[in-house]
Amino acid sequence: MLSNRTFMLMTTALAPALWGTTYLTTTMLLPEDRPLLAATLRALPAGILLLMLCRTLPHGAWWWKSWVLGILNIGAFFALLFIAAYRLPGGVAAIMGGIQPLVIALLASRVLHERLTGRVVIAGATGLFGVCLIVLQAQARLDAIGLVAAIGGTLSMAFGIVLTKKWGQPAPPLATTAWQLIAGGLSLLVLMLVIEGLPVAPLTPTNIIGYTYLSVIGTAFAYVMWFRGIARLAASTTAFLGLLSPVVAILLGWLIASEDLTPMQIAGIVIVLSSISVAIISKPAQTARASKTLTEEPAR
Repeated sequence: MLSNRTFMLMTTALAPALWGTTYLTTTMLLPEDRPLLAATLRALPAGILLLMLCRTLPHGAWWWKSWVLGILNIGAFFALLFIAAYRLPGGVAAIMGGIQPLVIALLASRVLHERLTGRVVIAGATGLFGVCLIVLQAQARLDAIGLVAAIGGTLSMAFGIVLTKKWGQPAPPLATTAWQLIAGGLSLLVLMLVIEGLPVAPLTPTNIIGYTYLSVIGTAFAYVMWFRGIARLAASTTAFLGLLSPVVAILLGWLIASEDLTPMQIAGIVIVLSSISVAIISKPAQTARASKTLTEEPAR
C-alpha cells in the first residue's frame, strides 16, 4: 500500500506531466501569434470554474496575497510561457525550466530555512545537465526572445512557489487555486486587450478544443494538484517534480509530432528522471519531521 508521501508525490507529479502537453497543444490546436489570448483563456475560465465549485472568497490580507501569487504563478508565468511556446520548438521551452530546482532550492534555504544539502545541489546540477543534453539535440533554431521568455517564466514560478510555501494556505487548495487563477487571469486580460486586442477571426472548433483542454485539465485540475503538493511537500521536492514537464514535452513531440529523438536526448531523459528520484528520496525520520512541521504550522 502506498504511503501518504508517495501518494502525494504521485498526485503532485500529475501537474508538471500535464503541463508538458502545453507546448504540443499550443502548436497544433491554437491560433498563431496570440500568446496573451492563449494565456488569458487558459487561466481566467479555469479560475471562474473553481470559484463556482468552492464558493469561497479571500479574506483579510489574502486579497493582496492572492494577487501577488496570481501574478507570479499565473499572470507573468503564463504570458512568458506562451511567448516561449510560440517562439521555440516543442519541448525546448519547457526544458529551460531545468534551472528551476536549483533556483528554488537556493530561495527555500534563504526564505523558508529548508536545508540546502549537497545531494539536492548535485541532483539539481545533474538534472540541468540532462535537460541541456535534450536542448542541444533539438532540431530547430533557438529564438533569443523565446529563450528569455522561458527563463523569465521559470524565475517567476520559482518565486511564486517559495512565497506560496511561506504564506501557507488559509483555505482548501480548490479555493486558493481559484483566487490565484482569477487574479492572474484578470491581469492577463488587461494585458491582452492593450497589446493584442480582441481576436478578429472567430475561433475554430479545433481552437476551442485546445483552449478547453488547457483550461480545464492543464490548469484547473493540474494547479489544484500542484498547490496541494506545495502545501504538504518541501519546496525543493516540488521543484524537482517540475522537471517532468520537459520530459513529457519531448516524448510527446516524438510520439505525436514525429520529432527526432536521438540517443543523446534519451540519455538526457534518463539523467533527468534519475536526478528527480535522487532528490525526492527522504529518510523516514526526515519525512516524519517534515510531516509534523506541516501539521503544526499555522496558515498565514
